[in-house]
Amino acid sequence: MESNKKYWKGLEEYNNTPDFVKNNKNEFAEPLPIEDVLNEAGLSTVTPRRDFLKALGFGLGAVTLAACQSTPLKKSIPYLVKPEEVTPGIPNYYTSSFNGQSILVKTREGRPIKIEPNPNAGQFNCGTDARAQASVLDLYDVSKLKAPAMVNGGNVEETSWTKIDSFVKEGLAKAQASGKKIRIVSSTVNSPSTNAVIAAFIAKYPAAKLVQYDAVSYTGIIQANQNSFGKAVLPKYNFDKADLIVSFGADFLGTWISGEEFTAQYTANRNYKSLENKKMSRHIQFESGMSLTGTNADTRIPIKLSEEGPALLALYNAITGAALPGAALGNNANADKVIKLAAKELVQLKGKSLVVSGSNDVSTQILVNAINAAIGSYGTTIDLDNPCYLYAGNDAEFNGLVAEMARGEVGAVLFLNSNPGYDYINAKAFTDALAKVTTKVSFSDRADETASLCDAIAINHNYLESWGDANAYEGYYSIVQPTINPVFNSRQAEESLLTWADAPVKDYYQFVRNNWETKMLPAVGLKWEEVLDKGVVTAAAKPAGAYTFSLSLAAVATSITNSSKAFDKGIQLQVYETVPMRDGKNANNAFLQELPEPVSKVTWDNFVALAPKFAEKLKVKEFDVVEVKAANGYSVELPVLIQPGQAQGTASISVGYGRTKAGKAGNNVGKNAFPFATFVNGTLQYANTVTITPTGGFYELAQTQTHHSFEGRAVIKEASFKEYLKNPAAGNHKGDHKDYDLWDQYEKPGNNWVMAIDLNACTGCGSCIVACNVENNIPVVGRDEVRRRREMHWIRIDRYYSFETPEGDVTREKEIAKLDNLDNVSVVHQPMLCQHCDHAPCETVCPVLATVHSSDGLNHMAYNRCVGTRYCANNCPYKVRRFNWFNYWNDSRFDNYLNNEFTQLVLNPDVTTRSRGVMEKCSMCIQRIQGGKLQAKLEKRALKDGDIKMACQEACSANAIIFGDSNDPNSEVSKALRSERIYYVLEEINVKPGIGYMTKIRNTDTTVQA
Repeated sequence: MESNKKYWKGLEEYNNTPDFVKNNKNEFAEPLPIEDVLNEAGLSTVTPRRDFLKALGFGLGAVTLAACQSTPLKKSIPYLVKPEEVTPGIPNYYTSSFNGQSILVKTREGRPIKIEPNPNAGQFNCGTDARAQASVLDLYDVSKLKAPAMVNGGNVEETSWTKIDSFVKEGLAKAQASGKKIRIVSSTVNSPSTNAVIAAFIAKYPAAKLVQYDAVSYTGIIQANQNSFGKAVLPKYNFDKADLIVSFGADFLGTWISGEEFTAQYTANRNYKSLENKKMSRHIQFESGMSLTGTNADTRIPIKLSEEGPALLALYNAITGAALPGAALGNNANADKVIKLAAKELVQLKGKSLVVSGSNDVSTQILVNAINAAIGSYGTTIDLDNPCYLYAGNDAEFNGLVAEMARGEVGAVLFLNSNPGYDYINAKAFTDALAKVTTKVSFSDRADETASLCDAIAINHNYLESWGDANAYEGYYSIVQPTINPVFNSRQAEESLLTWADAPVKDYYQFVRNNWETKMLPAVGLKWEEVLDKGVVTAAAKPAGAYTFSLSLAAVATSITNSSKAFDKGIQLQVYETVPMRDGKNANNAFLQELPEPVSKVTWDNFVALAPKFAEKLKVKEFDVVEVKAANGYSVELPVLIQPGQAQGTASISVGYGRTKAGKAGNNVGKNAFPFATFVNGTLQYANTVTITPTGGFYELAQTQTHHSFEGRAVIKEASFKEYLKNPAAGNHKGDHKDYDLWDQYEKPGNNWVMAIDLNACTGCGSCIVACNVENNIPVVGRDEVRRRREMHWIRIDRYYSFETPEGDVTREKEIAKLDNLDNVSVVHQPMLCQHCDHAPCETVCPVLATVHSSDGLNHMAYNRCVGTRYCANNCPYKVRRFNWFNYWNDSRFDNYLNNEFTQLVLNPDVTTRSRGVMEKCSMCIQRIQGGKLQAKLEKRALKDGDIKMACQEACSANAIIFGDSNDPNSEVSKALRSERIYYVLEEINVKPGIGYMTKIRNTDTTVQA
């Protein structure tokens, strides 16, 4: 496979554009900022002759000065009465829950600083996604309100809780007495205790009702299951039990339902342990825009949005022998062929396969249910008896609420963890309707788009300050407990509801405890303290039953066909979530804004994704600003991104951007795409038809994918599963080269820390990047600095495109002529960090010995020695070193992100914050290594494999990163590095890297004949 493949990170590299050539030849984006450094020293670059010697004397010390700025004095005040559980310098860990997933919160001296997965979570111990890792920053967000507030004429004025309580109780009483409705609008509530609070509130105010509304809806699946089987639930999907997965636009490894959980399941059938057992699942993806899941598929087929319904009809017909109308795919012969092959494989693998769809259309999901019933998925790969409770929003109910408010029927409305002022498809209709409600209250922690339209803002705690619980799946409960006292004068929303309901128990901690001790703990035989310690309670799963599908599909087929025909005119627009931003709730989180979107590698913006040929047809180029306008009149102006793999005739825009009242970091970043969604047949549809018109503008997106190029050198190795079964070393071709050593060889008698990365497991999600940022105090630099190629991430995920070329057809001219191939690219993700080379070329060229090798195999950086010559970065073949252009943590130019004393409470005290002018790179979490050694020493025992885990490793849901001691032959990393799939990037230059990669294997070979 390798010999006929060309790998490239982006179209500029593929086409070898002049800008790309220029930037690659210039090792660094810009020269050293000598002028700034001199000015800081009281000198000027425009120096009179008589000051020349003065400047010359400063000379080489100029950069040294930048690297050696005085460290701010921090006074340490000892405890007068030390809390029993706090020992300065020693972390404390508390169990909690984030979005229903049990986590551990690491605190230092009372400050939460890091999120880790909870090892007690059993099958739901699935690493953490980027949002969970970044969530600790939200606690220290300076954009939050400091006290409850009243909103008068658009002015937000802080007030007391007494006044808030008086105002709300009066409003609720008036609404109840006048016969008007009271509504609590919330995103999905899966907390048993919160539901009990709402029940108590409704008992006090019988006119009240909970309306659940999710910005990104799964109502279609829930209603389809109600119609098909009488169970209005979101199923539990078991990707680990599926030998064949066929997905139609469901980004289940990224944003669909529960990406981190599905990633763990999916990779369990594809990682190195599974391959050693000669087992690998097969994955076929049909989709319009290139998704994270699509990049990982064995076979990916671009289809238009209008073709998804016909494709599912064709698949159903091929599986069952039925003849439902509307199954014609038009000119997409490739899709038609793959559907027929997939149908035969699905039948062969009855009970061991799974079909999923990302559509929110009820008819489409009913058809998917019929397909899964025909291939025996229920009871094996789909479980309706132990359902998922992460999403329960009802689109029709919320639409009905807007109509009720418009008619003046609602007297009071309370918004809990919801922001329809931003994410509802018709903001004007919502705003106009809300203005007719007398009492409007938001529990938001800031004056966001909805809260600013209300009368009162009863600011809620951050989840790290809260008590609570969550029930993400049937029988799986996780506890939420505070890890810090409330930072501001906030109050938990549930406590506010109890107060307004005049409940006998208003203290929410006591309410949660009573709820558990009376309803849940007796059934599992645990005490309250044991629950807090463990963090989770798991009841025995119910037997997953098989379900028979018996509905007529005639009306379903007609509905799907009519929906497909609605796309006949105009460009088909897909509205989707990105992995970093999701629905925009966390738009003010700078760690997420700067996390490169896994496919496009864009930060700090959304864009219009177009296929190369389609962009050429529209006469637009990359970064051209275009107007995208829908039939309902909504339009935005956004830059174009040329996206290989995008289906012809389609465009994609992500939601989660365009916030106007999120906070300093999130305001006015990108444009709001939620109004492009439509409400059809009772559910939200994330598709529309639009026109795209060039505006003549130009806007450069801040991308990272070609900032660090290997200039065509082979760094990816891959093979097919069929080839792997014949030869486990397939694709791992060792080049013939002679070794020449400039270094002496040294024994490592103690530990030799190394890493293995399984390219078959890594999905490219980027949670490791955020985990590394938080653990190692890596600063956010902002859009403009990223454009200058100055992002500071210590680990990056390189995304490579490739396609097969005919034997011998490898010339650039012939490749470029094959523009059609850009519709059918395959993708490989490769984590790239400091390789900790035994023969490190960076060490050889450092004039001040700032970077040296340790006796246990690590490449160290001594920041106080570094003078910022950047020779090491120039000599690094992996381009993993970062020059700190500014003191990002303490520079007024970066005030929007992290530059304030309050936000800096998130910093890890075990890791130095680097000053301007020094080089930095992955330290292999040296603080964790030292901490593990110290713990073993205190316990008077030897280090065990698994005692030390890297931040990136712990966050990884796919278990793609394995760290350990290669001197221990029984360690997991030693076993992994003995795999025949292991290779070392650029091993031919003999720098002896300490990180081995496992060849990428794709299961592209069908088991049936066409």
